[in-house]
Amino acid sequence: MSTSTAPLTVVLGQPPVERPKFRPDIEGLRAVAVLAVLAFHAAVPGLAGGFVGVDVFFVISGYLITGLLRSESAATGKVRLAEFYSRRARRLLPSAAVVLAVVAVLGALLTAPLRRADLERDVLASALSVANWRFIAEQTDYLAAGRDPSVLLHFWSLAVEEQFYLLWAPLMALAARWVWKRRTLLGLTLLLGAGSFWLSLHWSAGAYLSTPTRAWQFAAGAVIALLPIRQVPRLIRELLGLGGMVAVLAAVLLFDARTPYPGYAALLPTVGTAAIVLAGSGTHLVGRVLSLGAPRAIGRLSYNLYLWHWPVLVLAEAQWGALHWGVKVALTAAAALPALAALHWLEQPLRRSLVLGEIPRRGLSLGLTAVVMPVVLALVVGSGTLRNLGPSTPPDPAGLPPGARDGRTLLAAAPPANGPTVPNPVQARQDFPPDGLCEVNPADTTSPPCRFGNGDDRIVLLGDSHAGQWFSAMLGVAAQHRLSVEELVKQGCPLPELTVNNPQLGRTYHECDTWRTNALARLKDGPKPKLIVVSTMNRYTADRETLLHGWEQTLTPLRELGVPIVYLQDTPIPGRDVPACVSGHPDTTSACDFPRSEGLWADPLAEEITAGRVPGVRTVGVNQVLCPGDGRTCPAVLEHVLLYRDDSHLTNAAAVVLTARLDQLLTEAGLFGDGWTTLLHDEFDGPAGTKPDPANWQYDLGTCYPGCPAPQWGTGEIETMTDSTANVRLDGQGSLEIVPTRDASGHWSSGRIESKRADFAAPAGGVLRVEAKLALPAVNGPAAAGYWPAFWALGGKLRDGYTGWPGVGELDVLESVGGRGAFGTMHCGTTPNGPCKEPNGLGSGEQPCADCWGAFHTWTIEVDRTSATEKVRWLRDGQEYFAVTSDQVEPAAWDQAVHHGIFLILNVAIGGNLPAAHGSSPTTATEPGHPMKVASVTVSTKR
Repeated sequence: MSTSTAPLTVVLGQPPVERPKFRPDIEGLRAVAVLAVLAFHAAVPGLAGGFVGVDVFFVISGYLITGLLRSESAATGKVRLAEFYSRRARRLLPSAAVVLAVVAVLGALLTAPLRRADLERDVLASALSVANWRFIAEQTDYLAAGRDPSVLLHFWSLAVEEQFYLLWAPLMALAARWVWKRRTLLGLTLLLGAGSFWLSLHWSAGAYLSTPTRAWQFAAGAVIALLPIRQVPRLIRELLGLGGMVAVLAAVLLFDARTPYPGYAALLPTVGTAAIVLAGSGTHLVGRVLSLGAPRAIGRLSYNLYLWHWPVLVLAEAQWGALHWGVKVALTAAAALPALAALHWLEQPLRRSLVLGEIPRRGLSLGLTAVVMPVVLALVVGSGTLRNLGPSTPPDPAGLPPGARDGRTLLAAAPPANGPTVPNPVQARQDFPPDGLCEVNPADTTSPPCRFGNGDDRIVLLGDSHAGQWFSAMLGVAAQHRLSVEELVKQGCPLPELTVNNPQLGRTYHECDTWRTNALARLKDGPKPKLIVVSTMNRYTADRETLLHGWEQTLTPLRELGVPIVYLQDTPIPGRDVPACVSGHPDTTSACDFPRSEGLWADPLAEEITAGRVPGVRTVGVNQVLCPGDGRTCPAVLEHVLLYRDDSHLTNAAAVVLTARLDQLLTEAGLFGDGWTTLLHDEFDGPAGTKPDPANWQYDLGTCYPGCPAPQWGTGEIETMTDSTANVRLDGQGSLEIVPTRDASGHWSSGRIESKRADFAAPAGGVLRVEAKLALPAVNGPAAAGYWPAFWALGGKLRDGYTGWPGVGELDVLESVGGRGAFGTMHCGTTPNGPCKEPNGLGSGEQPCADCWGAFHTWTIEVDRTSATEKVRWLRDGQEYFAVTSDQVEPAAWDQAVHHGIFLILNVAIGGNLPAAHGSSPTTATEPGHPMKVASVTVSTKR
């Protein structure tokens, strides 16, 4: 370039006369770009803005590619696309293919199986030049957050460049074909660049990684290539070079993770790079420095060094955990070895090959091979990994083990020692709450109508995704208390009034503030709920006063609703991808435990509530279960339940298992109006002719318990119990029917069902209530002879082999025979005689009930342990008609019979000892087919 001091001259419309010359300063500028990126990835202090090195590369690419294509079109009148893509393929794809192949193989050897499956998908996307779109999908998916960084994350920028080549070269070919003037092409480039820059300001979620929002940086370089500048005065070149370099270095030094990017901030490195390129090579200071041997050597290596350094860093940290920045610098320097090998033995020989360069299709074939090779490797490794990881469908909540209601264990019973981990790691990744679209995305500002369950009153679940993780548990709690659940949950949005940045949007989270306001307004304007449960991640700020002030801003309008509020404390945060870790340690899941000090943070709001300084709010938490004891670590897997689906959220399986615990905590906190906790409630809804809910009920079959310790059920009855719908069925109108039938030979059949649960017990100091709304068979007189309908309970220990009666206890809520009155009875102790006067028991005697056979009544027993003298009482339609107190029975027998779990039985027997004792044995006149109808069964406790 001229060193004249003449004014800058720009001639529009004048074609270039020669192809662009090699620019040694641009080769040196590549060194600045790659060193900035390497320093950023190595976390070198003071260079947090090194990510702008990618912007420098984009401007350079836009300038070089546009200049090359424009020169060709001006000289020949056309752009030979096949030759252009052949050169690109030879230059870029083989080196990338080697890295992808090495990563695919090393990933299979060094990474956890679940992470390996993710990695092979990354290899596929990178080989096909769509890595940026894959990472955009993951970055904008809040529920996919918390995973380790991809070994191929840096391929996003290569994908953007390759997409630029695919689109820009045909456009330049069209320009040559249609004889567009330089002015027209320049104007179109400016227009496209302006549109891309506008999009980068308004599409926050994809701005960093997407081609449309980065195209303006390529356009900046293209504009320089399209400006026919003949002479640039020496002074202007000096100013452009120095100013541009200052701008780039300032961005490297001043920018960091808090800088909204790209946006307006990206103008600084982009314009700075454009200024350096515009200054040209030659005598200006920056150009001379960049043209020195050392910068040019690094610049020549920049592409391969960029390819190799990031996998080295990520795989090293996958093996050894977080590394000091000094170690990262050493590893980055070590990455120069494979980069040099790839440059000298692969990239340069292929670029200079006369055989490959002679015919474009040879270079294109080489490029296709470089794409296919890693794709095949990824498919082979990835498919094998997925097969070995097991099923991916989340577990059925109905099949999960029951959780403990209290104590320090997670499960009600110890799991088998060698049982599988549930869910498995693949399932855990997908084990989200089944709440559809109710956990709204970062860009949303309102929640849809999200009401679940059939109760008229509702529980409101309010907060961020750490509230949303409790959806299934709250739905289970609500069902126990005949309530519904309304979910108001927004991803990454703190419920306390705090200003935060959202990584998915890449800026201040204004949508959170709007959503919070709208959610509180909805609660204020809508029907008053029964209970509001609030929960949120406890790590949006470490400033205690700021956090408490933010909570007060939110809790004040909630308190004005006059509704009970409970704060559900945040759960432990592992800070690592737990399913990936567990997939790599299936037999030693304790290797995935995490430090208690890092997983459990102080909870200022819970502390203030406990101290009584937050009126109108109560607090509950399960962290003593999720991180038991006082050891140094918290478990990732507890009693064979994988607790976390990512680095901070519970699996849905864990939440389901914790339902009983949460219900107990809320009940103990007095958060349900009458203090009663429902353990079982069945209204027998369902189509006519179907069986009762197998989740609640199981059948007794034949004429005795397994092993027949007592033929004829020990009572002399003559029927055979079946699971046929001829004997046990729903009537389609909200009732269960138990129907005795008789076949042509005179043989009787009937039905007898038991509750699945055998742990219904009165809590110490509380009450157990068992009740059913039922109608005895509508038959009387001789036709009712031998009928023996009953609703009763046996001690749960009888499930262990059906031995120990009557010591384990029997409570007959209702018995009746032959169409007559009702009996209530307690059995206990030993037989004959004993403290309960066996075998007759302590009974009410026959209670008259003129309409019981055919009309519905509510029959109830209550085991009351609220006073020193405990009592079992019998009620009909809420009126007590009989009771047995603890002072009537010796303490040991009372304890054995009453202080344990029971299971329920509904049956209609034919014949037996009790009918015979009342002169009501079956005869030929006894009519079959008259059902006992049960409209509902409810078991509840009160503390």
